Amino acid sequence: MLEISFLCSMWSFLFKAYLKLNGWKFDAHNLPADLKKFVLIAAPHTSNRDYPLAQAAFYLMGMKVHFLAKKSLFQGPFGKLFYRWGGIPVDRSSKFNMVEQLKEKFVQTEELALVISPEGTRKAVPTWKSGYYYIAKEAGVPIVCGYLDYKKKVAGIGPVVSNLADFDEVKSTLREFYRGISPKFSNNYNPDFE
Repeated sequence: MLEISFLCSMWSFLFKAYLKLNGWKFDAHNLPADLKKFVLIAAPHTSNRDYPLAQAAFYLMGMKVHFLAKKSLFQGPFGKLFYRWGGIPVDRSSKFNMVEQLKEKFVQTEELALVISPEGTRKAVPTWKSGYYYIAKEAGVPIVCGYLDYKKKVAGIGPVVSNLADFDEVKSTLREFYRGISPKFSNNYNPDFE
């Protein structure tokens, strides 16, 4: 038990130091303490720096985030590392589609923060991929707006969207929120996605 406590303290120290050295803060005041299952949007995503900044902030906010990766990465000598880092294997050859697979994962676990970058790439896109919405809707969990604001140097949590009945209304809420967030590279970011 002492070893786990020491490792947690060490990670906290390293992540705090990383954010401080880079001039960043984190803000989790919008995240309800009792929220255990949700789809976490990671946006804007325009730089390779996004992941380490977000990972440090999410850890310090008390969130163990999970990400999607192809099933083959979880086999072989490095497979255990992907699980340890929060990876969820996705079987693309399965008769069940990804939304169904992830719905089952939410049903089987007590806590799950699934990070998805709906832009799907660090380049500018005219539309965000809609998987985040369908996964959350089918699993019956809210969508949480995670962000990195490079102008303010804040990694944080924005609105929590629980009413998923109308996709257009959800997209409108997201567009309105993410318009006010400054990415690392503004020419690679489209907050007015379709």
